[in-house]
Amino acid sequence: MKKLSARRRHPLAALVVLIFALAATGGLYTAFAPAGEAKADQESSQSLAIEEGKKLYATGCSSCHGTGGQGTSDGPSLVGVGAAAVDFQVGTGRMPMQQPGAQAPKKKKVYDEHETKQLAAYVASLGAGPEIPTKSQYDPSDADVAKGGELFRTNCAQCHNFTGEGGALTKGKYAPDLTDVDPKHVYEAMQTGPQNMPSFSDGEMPEKDKGAIVAYLKTVNSDTSDNPGGFKLGGFGPVAEGMFAWVFGIGGMVALAVWVAARTAKAKKS
Repeated sequence: MKKLSARRRHPLAALVVLIFALAATGGLYTAFAPAGEAKADQESSQSLAIEEGKKLYATGCSSCHGTGGQGTSDGPSLVGVGAAAVDFQVGTGRMPMQQPGAQAPKKKKVYDEHETKQLAAYVASLGAGPEIPTKSQYDPSDADVAKGGELFRTNCAQCHNFTGEGGALTKGKYAPDLTDVDPKHVYEAMQTGPQNMPSFSDGEMPEKDKGAIVAYLKTVNSDTSDNPGGFKLGGFGPVAEGMFAWVFGIGGMVALAVWVAARTAKAKKS
């Protein structure tokens, strides 16, 4: 007992007890307090993003889409289009448009990534819509490329051609070339249906299938991928390739037959 009493009277005993108490208090606080505070911080950050996005929207978008995103004669309503639509349109430079036209072309971005997310947050606050996809949704590394090719040929090739090189549509519209498009933007385009493209909800085309299409496009347009068919002839598919074979293949054979016949006739005369 005398030894224990002596230890209690040690000059550092009070400091050790204080440190132990602070550590215990900090541990208990960390265990029980951060969930609520993290949620509050997240909500505060989201509210700030919406406010900043509203300012950007008022300056660069409201003249066409209306002060509350309700749309005007110069631009469609943005209520319910979701954050993914904004991330695609603004992230590819299609919006804001420089001038009215049949279709908004891809161009240099006006807003940086941070500003784009703020605009997306504000538009998303106007009505529920598709969210910006996470990397795991559009990462092509583990996707089924063969399934993606099948889905692409069924749903996309009629406009974008068999390897995604694009093509002309009606009245000045076109399906853009998908060769160098960011995988995230390909996924968002399927989510939101920009321009003349139909949208594919998760009910119509699950996330896994969208990811497979992204993987297919990355594979067929890769500089290191081998094309088993040789020259892809613009990626237009079997009709164009068949026409090429008919015109040049059959034409060459006809020319050769004419040449052989002419040589044979000349030989007989001599």
